[in-house]
Amino acid sequence: MNYLAHAIDYLDRPLFMSGTGVPDMLSVVDRKVRVRSRNLKPLIETHQGDVAELASGMLQHLNDDHWFHATAIFNQLNLEFAQALREAVPEDTSLRPAFLGHILIELLLDARLAECNPGLLNEYYDVLGQVDPVKIQSVINMASARSTDQFVRFFEVFCRERFLFDYLDNDRLAYRLNQVMKRVGLPEFGDSVIELFPAMRQRVYRCHDELLTAE
Repeated sequence: MNYLAHAIDYLDRPLFMSGTGVPDMLSVVDRKVRVRSRNLKPLIETHQGDVAELASGMLQHLNDDHWFHATAIFNQLNLEFAQALREAVPEDTSLRPAFLGHILIELLLDARLAECNPGLLNEYYDVLGQVDPVKIQSVINMASARSTDQFVRFFEVFCRERFLFDYLDNDRLAYRLNQVMKRVGLPEFGDSVIELFPAMRQRVYRCHDELLTAE
């Protein structure tokens, strides 16, 4: 799951909804900063108000990912996409095809949710704008063995850039994904990979209900 799939059911709970995006945001801010279930659960049990609501959202993300990545359809698509990507670039012996296939499923699922729910992306960003990122960063530092002072700045950029809109267009999606490749130290991809995106998009779109159903 990506940002929108995690958040869609919680638009009426700004703090909780914002918390659902934290683990993915931290993968950009600092991959060594991680919120763990074992640290989030005590926060939820011993705190009330904002801390508990944010921590509950973060835990929801972890729980969502646990069942989502275990579904048969996710693993089937991941295998299909990784194979297609390897065939498109036979000389690529890195982990990029499997990694990229995984990410594509999640980003294209967000695109499908946006297409099926006009106005959803604007509402999502409007809700994020109601939340003080300093509060989120504080809870992150309570739930992680490694602290960060960079989350607030990233959150502000995230809200301003609104890059989830880019997932609706194959060329913009490719641009964003190549940013990810660069960030994690994998080679960027070219036209032979981008040419696969329309078919992959339609594959995810046809399966989106199944992808969002826990087994």
